[in-house]
Amino acid sequence: MMKRFALVLLALLYALSLLQAQTVSVSPRDNGQALVNPGMGWMLYYYSNVLDNYGSQLLPEDTVDEFEGVGVVFLRLPWAFLEPEKGKFNWEIIDSPAQRWIEKGKRIALCITSTENWTRQGTPQWVFDEGARCYEVDGFLEPEYSDRKFLQAVEHCVEALAERYDGDPNVDFVAVGHFGMWGEGHTVLTTPKHGKEWGFRTKKKYIDIYTRHFKSTQLCISDDIADPYIREDHFKITDYAFKKGVTLKDDSILVQPWPNSWFHDGMAQQFWPTLPVILEHEHYLGSVARKAWDKELLLRSVEDYHASYMSIHCWPHLEWEENKDIIRRINRRMGYRFQLEKAEWPSEVKRGEAFTITSSWKNAGVAPCYRDGYPCFTVKNDNGGIVAVLVNDGFNVNVLQPAAPGEAEAVETVQDCNIAQVFSNSKGNFSRVCQTGEFSVYVSVGKVDGTPVYELPYDGNDGHKRYYLGKITIK
Repeated sequence: MMKRFALVLLALLYALSLLQAQTVSVSPRDNGQALVNPGMGWMLYYYSNVLDNYGSQLLPEDTVDEFEGVGVVFLRLPWAFLEPEKGKFNWEIIDSPAQRWIEKGKRIALCITSTENWTRQGTPQWVFDEGARCYEVDGFLEPEYSDRKFLQAVEHCVEALAERYDGDPNVDFVAVGHFGMWGEGHTVLTTPKHGKEWGFRTKKKYIDIYTRHFKSTQLCISDDIADPYIREDHFKITDYAFKKGVTLKDDSILVQPWPNSWFHDGMAQQFWPTLPVILEHEHYLGSVARKAWDKELLLRSVEDYHASYMSIHCWPHLEWEENKDIIRRINRRMGYRFQLEKAEWPSEVKRGEAFTITSSWKNAGVAPCYRDGYPCFTVKNDNGGIVAVLVNDGFNVNVLQPAAPGEAEAVETVQDCNIAQVFSNSKGNFSRVCQTGEFSVYVSVGKVDGTPVYELPYDGNDGHKRYYLGKITIK
């Protein structure tokens, strides 16, 4: 009896070993590197308040490649420099620096301001010459934001801006600008001095102007348009922006020391589940001088806001050199980070016969991916030629939700596959010509047609965002 039992057990173990040998199972290891992906990343401030800050002093060939995780170049510039004469736009001031980073596969973001205290006026003089009212405060001009002629000029500017950039895949977002100091929606530096305040009805008009013309590109608005210092989760104006699909940009990070390092992480909870949250830390050197800079708090702000973007608000080489340790830690959390926990497929498949690939995915970032993405397993020969493209069009990675560090849950998906399917009719069988032999399997995430879009945190990149996993034999 024992002998028979032992023989049965050996047979089962042998059968199990054969089954295991027929399946390839891989669990790739996250290499910890920064990812440059759509809808997330560090934002290099090329223009900030004036044209000298911060990237515009870089040589034309200097795209700050050593700063890991830079995905966006932010161009925030006064309206007076963009449209110095009515209807005559200086697009070169945007497009020249933009192309330097677009060539590297990165994107841009835009903000047009009408009030600056770094220079006398952000609004073009011709707007005031045509009768738009303004105030003089401490030597700079602030427009009367509710003035009809001023609003008409703003609308024409935004219309031209949208005609040129709305829907451009190289533009990640556009800020609802033109209102408040530095386009940030607040008037705390001016209102007490001229006694004028602007309420919901006026602020709403700027949201309406931008949403009227930008139909495709993501818009954002500063949290300060509500109130820079009051800790509330909901304000009428930011709730209105959310309803219009305008996301949140918080410009208060590390302006002051703790416990006032930021004010509106509660407000962000309404936005981040469906819209990307954008953070701007204080001018780095100013924050350091006020003893407000804290590396751990910078990381905490990304966690608390579930942020997809963080600014580089300083000379970029300097900020990188003095903060590369925390930047690298932030890169492993900011935005989304797709991880393939496990993938399994048969070691051998017969051409034309169905088989399955099982894979488990999770998001190790702090935010969802707000765009579509589909896993794809690409089979390639030794010369790098594509033999088969197997897209899991039934699984969209935008369903992967973020969690606390190390606590993201994996989601398993099974896809039916067929390489060179055989078709039959009365005149015989037909199949696509397909090589047989041993091939390499690569994984990617991208469009539903198999075009890779997203970087993954793995070695073995084929140069097209496909990552080597293992082998498969087609018989």
